Amino acid sequence: MFLVMGITGKVGGAAATHLLAQDSKVRALVRDRAKAASWADQGVELVDGDWNDAASIKRALRGVDGAFVMLPPIWAPSPDFREARGVIANYVEALSQVPVSRVVALSSMGANRTSDMGLITALSLLEQAFRDLTLPIAFARAGGFFENFLYGLHVAQGGTLPVFNDPTHRKSTMVATNDIGGEIASLLSGPAWLGRRIIELGSMVSADEVAAQLGEVMQREVKAVAVPRANWPDTFEQFGIPKGKSAPAETMYEAVNAGGMDLGGVGTEHVPGATSARDVFEAAQKTATA
Repeated sequence: MFLVMGITGKVGGAAATHLLAQDSKVRALVRDRAKAASWADQGVELVDGDWNDAASIKRALRGVDGAFVMLPPIWAPSPDFREARGVIANYVEALSQVPVSRVVALSSMGANRTSDMGLITALSLLEQAFRDLTLPIAFARAGGFFENFLYGLHVAQGGTLPVFNDPTHRKSTMVATNDIGGEIASLLSGPAWLGRRIIELGSMVSADEVAAQLGEVMQREVKAVAVPRANWPDTFEQFGIPKGKSAPAETMYEAVNAGGMDLGGVGTEHVPGATSARDVFEAAQKTATA
């Protein structure tokens, strides 16, 4: 049996789907059983709790063969990242007291850096803290999610896809959450390993390529247009980040544009993406019209 954290989210859900497809047993730590009811219907064992409570995590870890852990996505963190630090401390306490045979942790390209990465700082903190654990650990350093461009299905009717990638032709690592989930499942259920592994997930893709694939799905020409740097705060506010709280997101995209999400970190393995942006857009469009 494998523990999957964040099962009601995209990555956790993808990991659970792949594990279930392999006939593996899955357990999930959930705050809201009603929200996770569909997973219970598929045979997932639900444990009541919260990643903000170390005791809950310990209960969920008991008796599992491996665990997938992740941090809650927070687009407007406190300046000291105390939200992430609290969850990380709970994981470290739980995994120290209830060790398992292997752990897969969701990280990000750029998490090897310790400064000037904005939101990715939380994942750098996670990797640093987990290095003291004496467990086989694999850090799945994912690229930017193709799903982050799904707003394009709604806003690109005029033929443009506004993006923070600048220049739009520059490639950075991108990946679909389905591919992340597939690799997590493979790591949990596949051959055992010792020590620490770092797997870079995704392929080098440009915003121009994403826009072109979106256009193919929408059956119209779509071009990526870089949002002017001065307009980033207002644009992030339109995406739901509270006014005055977008600095971590801005710093992250500045790092992306400077090459912080490029492949080829020292001592890393690489798993290229199998799912394209087009695939993600087509799936979302089918779901919306079903």
